[in-house]
Amino acid sequence: MPAMYKVRPVHGAGVLAEHLPTCMYPLPNLHRAPGAAAPPQEEVDPSLQALESRQEEILKRLYELKSAVDGLSKMIQTPDADFDVTNIIQTDEFSPLTTNGADLDLMLGKDYGALKDVVINANPSLPPLSLLVIHSLLCERYKILSAVHTHSSVKNVPENLLKCFGEQTKKKPRHKYQLGFTLIWKDVPKPQMKFSIQTMCPIEGEGNIARFLFSLFGQKYSAVTSTLIDSWVDTALFQLKEGSSKERGAVLRSMNTALGKSSWLVGAELTVADVVAWCALRQTGAANTAPANVQKWMKSCENLAPFSSVMKLLK
Repeated sequence: MPAMYKVRPVHGAGVLAEHLPTCMYPLPNLHRAPGAAAPPQEEVDPSLQALESRQEEILKRLYELKSAVDGLSKMIQTPDADFDVTNIIQTDEFSPLTTNGADLDLMLGKDYGALKDVVINANPSLPPLSLLVIHSLLCERYKILSAVHTHSSVKNVPENLLKCFGEQTKKKPRHKYQLGFTLIWKDVPKPQMKFSIQTMCPIEGEGNIARFLFSLFGQKYSAVTSTLIDSWVDTALFQLKEGSSKERGAVLRSMNTALGKSSWLVGAELTVADVVAWCALRQTGAANTAPANVQKWMKSCENLAPFSSVMKLLK
């Protein structure tokens, strides 16, 4: 069958060398002989040149801002991380525990015709001594109706714990008291407290209850002092009372250092930190091996009637 289209052959001599390129992209020769004229430079794209100028301007402004901030930082005195905050707690205004008190209606809520009762559940196998000390301190400030009861979950309670509030023989009508304080010996894992039985969740833990009860004295502390007090309370409960012998030794050394600077753990007045720490030391039996400053501080605590009354429960 004859071909429909005729095409000339392209494989003749010299066709490939004449029409096909020898490379994909032609580039100027960079390996010129010495002394030869340099190839003409291509013009820079104006948009690229504008971008470089803008970048240089931004870097210059950043450098100026950094210099300004460095200058301001030298004018401001920032606190040193190693600064001992115990040196500034002397500026707090402490009020003696036997003078002004807190507004109980403001703290506990006002309920006309009813006495506010603080009810605490505690396990007699682990008596919260700090709460008993604070109870005695509160009795020096307020008229308190105290009572001790035993829950059915507890079989035997030592006689001294049943009489931990002393003999309540001269009882007055309830409306003659400012506060009710009821302690119930009950099989609970940790102390629990309520002052509004119907509505509130219990406050749990000896340290938390001690903080709340001590706030009824109405003392005001700065943020630094409050933080130091909370730190000592937690340290006394979790390391001094429940920690290992190594932890206990470290806490005693820290206490000895702090008590070398002031009569009490935080500042010049008794705080809840002293109460909780003293009770923890007495319950762990570490008081006899305590350093000199700690021994002196413990005697200062025991010279106060609320501490000496609790000492009888440890015998």
